[in-house]
Amino acid sequence: MTITAASMQKDVYKEFHSRAYHPDVSQVYANFTSRSGKLSNVENNNKVAFVGLQYFIKSYLEQEWGAFFSADKASAVGEHKRILSAMLGYVVDVKYLEDLHDLGYLPLRIKALPEGTLVPYLVPSITIVNTKEGFQWLTNMIETVLSCENWPIQTSATTSVAYLKVFKEFALKTGLPLEFVPFQGHDFSFRGMFGKHAAAMSGFGHLASGLVGTDTITAVLFAEKYYGANVDKELVGCSVDATEHSVTCSWIMEGEIEFFKYLMKEQSPTGVLSVVSDTWDFWTLVTDYLPQLKNEIMARDGTLVIRPDSGDPVKILTGYKVSPVADHAALFETQQEAEQQVIQQGYEAYCFNGQYFGFEGERTITLMACEIKGLIECLWDIFGGTMTDKGFKLLDEHIGAIYGDAITLVRQREILQRLLDKGFASKVVLGIGSYSYQYVTRDTHGSAVKATSVVKNGERVAIFKDPKTDSKKKSAKGLLKVERVDGELVLFDDVTQAEEATGLLEVVFEDGKLIKEVSLATIRATIDHQI
Repeated sequence: MTITAASMQKDVYKEFHSRAYHPDVSQVYANFTSRSGKLSNVENNNKVAFVGLQYFIKSYLEQEWGAFFSADKASAVGEHKRILSAMLGYVVDVKYLEDLHDLGYLPLRIKALPEGTLVPYLVPSITIVNTKEGFQWLTNMIETVLSCENWPIQTSATTSVAYLKVFKEFALKTGLPLEFVPFQGHDFSFRGMFGKHAAAMSGFGHLASGLVGTDTITAVLFAEKYYGANVDKELVGCSVDATEHSVTCSWIMEGEIEFFKYLMKEQSPTGVLSVVSDTWDFWTLVTDYLPQLKNEIMARDGTLVIRPDSGDPVKILTGYKVSPVADHAALFETQQEAEQQVIQQGYEAYCFNGQYFGFEGERTITLMACEIKGLIECLWDIFGGTMTDKGFKLLDEHIGAIYGDAITLVRQREILQRLLDKGFASKVVLGIGSYSYQYVTRDTHGSAVKATSVVKNGERVAIFKDPKTDSKKKSAKGLLKVERVDGELVLFDDVTQAEEATGLLEVVFEDGKLIKEVSLATIRATIDHQI
């Protein structure tokens, strides 16, 4: 559901503000800043990926307000008056909106850092000010929607950048070709997002980082509509032929071997084919069916990707940390004694009387050799591969693995680190879902819009908030300028009007028009340059 109502995309209480500002105030100057990483979903994070403003300008400031100005005045303000009068319990005065309609454009100037900039906390990425007297109420009237439409995209982009940095880190450590990295983080979040538009917005944040794997089609449409992307000319986002459990289950009578053969020969004979592999017995598929299918897999012109979808993703992919003791039965009389030592030493599995055991909560479980090894090592044993220039095992190009569920940033690092520790290059694709992209709020990076300067009686006055009950909410003061000092972005506040006109914040929107446009490709290049 899309609601187009430019003047009502705000909190109700802001209806009162056109009358509440001091009568002598003619201009209000505000900024959008991410203030703190205290609640960040990215460990030890200190910067936020600034992405999404151009979408806000095109969709809201130009398109939605364009509908307001193109309508006749009575229609443009009539619905506003009806709804707000009902909500507030008195007949609201809409003369301020009639004056705006008479003006015919939005008298606002927005300055911003280049989209794709990794912005330190407490440094503003956007400033906004009214350009015409009598419309001082407009600056902070759009605060609500400015915040609502910008913090989610930049939060998803920041999360995506974090995943990308870790993938790149381990590719460099293990010798994985860097051209594989953009495909390693795949967006599977669509079904878990808070509506289809949220999926498109967040999905664009995923793509903006430079990751290209996605199953969120609307994110690609978003990139084309708002950021000049073109799938005919560039790689915006991509996916592969892939199955799901319902498809596998339709072959319940014929079995998985026949299913794999059918897919590889009849439906997807070339390219990447991803097959969910835990519908019934994952480890039987890995240790029995895949060896039987080896010749067909190795002869196929493409990569068959094995996709487990249940169990602990770290252990499924990388196996267990096993005690180096060959058999604890030689050292301990009872298995319980052996187990206590294994746990104390931080291992996840051990051998006792020739049988491997592990732990599932407080329960002891028996383990097969394949479970001890994990999927990647099992695939190496079956299909082999090559050695990278860093001396790590790289799976043969005909076979691969993806785990698309429950991959947090913590699990991502653990998976890649454990593969490295076992001597494997980081050739694995990991899904990024709605837990990573939606288990966030505006407070994740403390993003907020605050006014810091007004013109009153013709004079510039610096304003600020500094609550004694919460020092973290102290705002900047006065006009703002951002400069780069020793390679880092730094805020200078309470500067002169001449100083504010300089610096790295550039005009991107003025008096109803987008002044400076940026493309997805440029955003990706900007981010890549910084990481």
